[in-house]
Parts: sequence; structure tokens; C-alpha cells
Amino acid sequence: MEYLALAGIFVMVIALVVTPYYFFVIKGEEKVLDRLKPRTAAERVLKGVLRQEEKMSEVEPIDALLRRLIGLAGPIQRFLDQAGVKLNVSTFVLLTATLPLLGFVVVTMFVRTPAAGMVAAAVLAPMPYLYVRRARTNRVYKFEEQFPEAIDLVARALRAGHALPTGLGMVADEMPPPVGLEFRKLYDEQNFGLTLPDALRNFADRVPVLDARFFVTAVLTQREAGGNLAEVLDNLAAVIRERFKVKRQVRVISAHGRITGWVLAALPPSVAVAAFILSPYHIQTLLGDELGVRMLITAAVMQVIGTFVIRKIVDIEY
Repeated sequence: MEYLALAGIFVMVIALVVTPYYFFVIKGEEKVLDRLKPRTAAERVLKGVLRQEEKMSEVEPIDALLRRLIGLAGPIQRFLDQAGVKLNVSTFVLLTATLPLLGFVVVTMFVRTPAAGMVAAAVLAPMPYLYVRRARTNRVYKFEEQFPEAIDLVARALRAGHALPTGLGMVADEMPPPVGLEFRKLYDEQNFGLTLPDALRNFADRVPVLDARFFVTAVLTQREAGGNLAEVLDNLAAVIRERFKVKRQVRVISAHGRITGWVLAALPPSVAVAAFILSPYHIQTLLGDELGVRMLITAAVMQVIGTFVIRKIVDIEY
């Protein structure tokens, strides 16, 4: 156990030294060198489009291994892309694997009880996933809020006599992220060789929003059957606004239940931390007894189950 604790301390020290140096020194130098590289005007325009496929790891052997395991790494890569976080697959997997280990080593070293270290590892294990999921939820919510304005802009461009790709390019230029960024990818794909239906389908696959699929379906149906696309987009934008209005009303109505759920979920760990700070002797006595450890494990399992049940109750489908 002592060797494991020393190894954990060594890893923590290396991480504390290397991580700030990479982000504050190496990253800055890479940006400066990248700006100093001579480029023609065409190269500057094509830089964001004709780039190499995004790497899943900065280490080439690991990147090659992840690409061979595309069935496992592909969904993780899409999940990270939808969240808009600056993490690659290898970093995400590394955080998910090492964070519980570090938590186990640190807690076991201070509390000197392996059961407490296992509880800490179980708490820290889902943290990277929950962080990315939270970022993804916020990004999707912001996309849903901006999407009707983007559709209205495309409809106005069509009424002014512009083609559909021009309207998509206007949204990419004038709308803020995440809508502007996603429409930029859509516009670049069709502008540099991909057919518009395929680019639209990629857009629907890339954006986990039902309204985006409605938009793609409307455009593809109009291309096949004809009709006034501007009027169709106006109606679609109105429907999306009404759905978003109902969604906000549901969130307001269910706010009490969600807050109650978070309070109930956070109350036992908060009481345990407070008890450990105010009276560590009692907590150590509980952790030092076999029955106490079993009680803690049972309580943690029941706490997780109760949290999922409360979340299922307040998660209203609309």
C-alpha cells in the first residue's frame, strides 16, 4: 500500500508540473508559431476546411489504435464534438481512468481505510463523463434557442432571391456559435464537393436536436417535391419557437422537483463531510468497523438508486 501511495503522489506531482507548463507555455508557443507561418490567401480560407482528420490522440500509436477501435472510439468522439469541449478521445479516457485511481490513493493515504478510497474512486469515476454531458446539454440548449433565428435568416435570404447554399453561408457568417459553427461545417461540406443532401444528413447526424432533423427533412422534401421553401421554413421556425416555449414552461413547472432532487442527493454526502470535519473520530470509527463499511456501501448504493429514480421522475419528455 505504501508503494501505491508513493506512486500516486509521484503521478500527482508530475501532473501538477506538466499540465500548467503545457497549457501556459507550450500551447502559447504553438499558437504564436502557427500565426508566424507564411500562408497565401487561399490557404487561409481553406485552412478550416481541407484540414487533416481530427486526431483522437496526440500520440501516433495511440491514435492508430483508437482508429482501429473506431466502433468504441467513434461514439466517444461524437459525444465530445457535440459537447464542444477541447478534449480528444485519449485525454477523456485517460481522465476517466486516472481520476478514480488518484482519488483512491489520496483518500486511502489520509484516511488509511481502503473502503473510503473505493467510495472516493466511485464518486470520481463518472466526473469526466458528467462534465462533458453537462457541456453537451448546455450547448444543445443554446442551439435550440438560436435555431429559429437561423431558419428565419435562411428564409429571408431565399425571399431576397439567393440560393439555399448562400442562405446557409449567411447563417454561418452572422450567427454566433454553436449555430454559426454548425452551419459553417454544413456550408463548407457542400461548398467543397459534398452534395447538399449528404451535407444536410451529416448536419442532422452531428446535431442531436430533433428540430435540426425537421429542418433537414423540410429542405430535402422541398427539393424532391417542389414548393415554396421560404414559407415552409417560416412555419417551421414558428413551430420550433412554440416547442421551445413549452419546453421552458415545463422546466419552470418541474423546477421545484428538480431542486428537491438535488438537495436530497447532496444532503447525505454534505452531512458526511461536515461530520468528518467536525468530528473525524466518529467517522474513522465507522470506517474502521466492518459493519460500518457495509452500511456505508449500502447507503451509497441506495443513494445512487434514489438519485436516478428522482431524476427519472422529474425528467419530463416533451
